[in-house]
Amino acid sequence: MSYGLYVGRNHTADGIAYLGGYGDEPSSHWLEIMPRLQQAADAMITIGVTQQADMPGVMTQIPQAKETYRNIRTSYSYYKGVPAPLTNGGLNEHGVAVRDIWSTSRQELIDMTSKEQTGPNYSDLARMVIEQAKTAREGVELIGRMIAEHGYSTYGGNSHLIADPDEAWVVIECAGSQGLWAAERLGPDSIRASRPGYIGNVPVSEPDHPDFLYAPNLVSFAVEQGWYDPDKDAEFNHNQIYGDSKFRWAGVQWIEGEMKALAARPEKISIEDMMWAVRTSKLTGDTAGYGQVVPLVHPKHDELRLLWHTPIGAIAAPFVPVFMGVTQVPEEFRQHRYLTTGESSKFEDTRHSSTNDTSALSDVPQSIESTRSAVGSCKRLLYLVSQHHEAFLPEVTEVWEAVEQRLINEHQGIVRSAEVLMEKGEEELTAQLLTYYSNTELLKGLDLVETLAASLEARTRALHGIRAIGEPLSAEQIW
Repeated sequence: MSYGLYVGRNHTADGIAYLGGYGDEPSSHWLEIMPRLQQAADAMITIGVTQQADMPGVMTQIPQAKETYRNIRTSYSYYKGVPAPLTNGGLNEHGVAVRDIWSTSRQELIDMTSKEQTGPNYSDLARMVIEQAKTAREGVELIGRMIAEHGYSTYGGNSHLIADPDEAWVVIECAGSQGLWAAERLGPDSIRASRPGYIGNVPVSEPDHPDFLYAPNLVSFAVEQGWYDPDKDAEFNHNQIYGDSKFRWAGVQWIEGEMKALAARPEKISIEDMMWAVRTSKLTGDTAGYGQVVPLVHPKHDELRLLWHTPIGAIAAPFVPVFMGVTQVPEEFRQHRYLTTGESSKFEDTRHSSTNDTSALSDVPQSIESTRSAVGSCKRLLYLVSQHHEAFLPEVTEVWEAVEQRLINEHQGIVRSAEVLMEKGEEELTAQLLTYYSNTELLKGLDLVETLAASLEARTRALHGIRAIGEPLSAEQIW
């Protein structure tokens, strides 16, 4: 389902907007730095879903963009049968950030979805946005163009939250194989949570309204189906007409209310508050595959854009800054076999493989698998915390907040050092500095995760014992 949260710059202490959230999938996750690439003139990409997907379709090929932008993203291996690798969050070199969030369509649309559906799936669209868009609006227009030209492969409806330093857009893509989509603009005064993504009233009587974009048939199709009568209905409410009619779910109401209360203080919303909003145990638990907080700002150099990253839900890991200028991530944060779809039947040697059949050979390089899995280590800590969260969660959270405060305090110094190097034309040294810093802090965070896990396991064994049976425990969540 995933979670996204946008806070406009008029509500923040530092005067910049933020986009935060997490992926909500059970499979393996890994961090990737993708370079800017010039693509071959005849390059193609494969999009869509297979007949094995929960809602089946047909894979097709479309032309790749001539150039794809540098980006940081988190990938994963499974969701509802959609072909891997998948992605639903990231940031590119132009400052465009995207989050993918489930948003179910009404049942009639799900029922009329073609079993031969074609076109990009939700992950294809998220990837295209961070590879091709220079602004959030360009990302919206790209999604609309892709759906119009190629169709849309759905698992029941979806949404994207796309943001840049100036604005953000909520985009809803509907099931039904009708090319239906709509987008609402968010600005400096907005606070918007998505889980699921939603849009309310759309001013369809003002087709050039600057805050809304939508498919050409958005109104006419609703009229044809009898879901909207322009002569009787005062408003065109997108969620009621095309969605689940629930509008803002309880979790959305709660976190939007909390963030508005924080914004009303003289000090407004800080980056620490954004981290809290992604970490809070009322919203975050075992389903959270990773966490991100993106400061939406135009730095002096694109290499200094960054996202704050946790390898699983932020309950069991600290946020660490990963700069756009980083050239590689630690092996521990790359794809491992832990929870990777299909790996249970594969091997890390060639005994059961041949030149013509490598299906029994792991997709994960043996050298990578020989290192620790950040996701696996953090999950272990999460489960230790969850069993006795009343005692363990506050003290672990205190540790993460202390780590993050140190990193926040160091931030300007690291940025200024990189700026000095860039001003002297030392691009390679800048990349070395940023890579060393981000990788060092990622690994320090992982070491701390394992230290805390060892401590909590020892205390759990001594004080409570390890329960072999019983229902899984966790702090109470709204969703």
